[in-house]
Amino acid sequence: MTGIIEIDNLSKQYDSGTKALSDVTMSIEEGEIIALLGPNGAGKTTLISIICGLVVPTGGTVRVDGHDIRTDWRAARKLIGLVPQEIALEPFETVFNSVRFTRGLYGEGRDDAHIEQVLRSLALWDKRDAPTKDLSGGMKRRVLIAKALAHRPKVLFLDEPTAGVDVTLRREMWQVVEQLRREGVTIILTTHYLEEAEEMADRVGVISKGQLLLIRPKDELMREFGRKTLTIELDEALHAIPPELLGRGLELAPEGDRITYNYDTTAERTGIARLLGELATLGITVRDVSTRQSSLEEVFISLVQEGEAA
Repeated sequence: MTGIIEIDNLSKQYDSGTKALSDVTMSIEEGEIIALLGPNGAGKTTLISIICGLVVPTGGTVRVDGHDIRTDWRAARKLIGLVPQEIALEPFETVFNSVRFTRGLYGEGRDDAHIEQVLRSLALWDKRDAPTKDLSGGMKRRVLIAKALAHRPKVLFLDEPTAGVDVTLRREMWQVVEQLRREGVTIILTTHYLEEAEEMADRVGVISKGQLLLIRPKDELMREFGRKTLTIELDEALHAIPPELLGRGLELAPEGDRITYNYDTTAERTGIARLLGELATLGITVRDVSTRQSSLEEVFISLVQEGEAA
């Protein structure tokens, strides 16, 4: 099945010789949320800018719902809403008029009922008559989202959507994004907040040095690359790992009262039962055992390091 966005061998090299993207290929299905992760300068914003028609690629093609972004740019652009990183608003314009003006830029007729619905969904209706200059940073970012939704796009790009937003507002905006997904909007976001991708995304793409290292379902990625840490609390502190257990990848806490053991969740044998049995044989009494799953942040760092080493 053809995705709502099809990207084939997309490349971008600037006149300075800097290669921002290198042969990126990916397909995005309608109605899903994709999180693009990568360090600063990885190429995330360049990728979004090309799809939105703000940057011209040096190679490859992009189609939005079948419309080529270069040969049929008007139709493609009309399907896209973009929330940029930078907050750029008309300071003395009211929230309502600012959003309504953006709708007109896409050639759409006046639809105040739709503007009201968008503002209400973003908790901005009470601020509709306020000049944007009087809003907090979080509210200004919500106005950017409202402007991006003014023309009813099928695809919404969020470039660092919660940068500078406090934790409470960030979680409220996650709820807004989830509601948009339920309404059928396809959402592609870039973020430095790993918990944001872990909370919302269906699939995660990792970009490093202009290359798409992978794009996988989030849960599958966690299962394949995630590891668990077993923490064993001891009744009595040890001075060192017993010689019989050396070479097993065990780490002793500085206080000597805890042993940690990292294991692969996909391995046929984790080695946990054997380890606990050996501790008992050595007369080491275990007080408690707990496990912790790797976070997406740890998986991401590992993937980027592997990509840089390749």
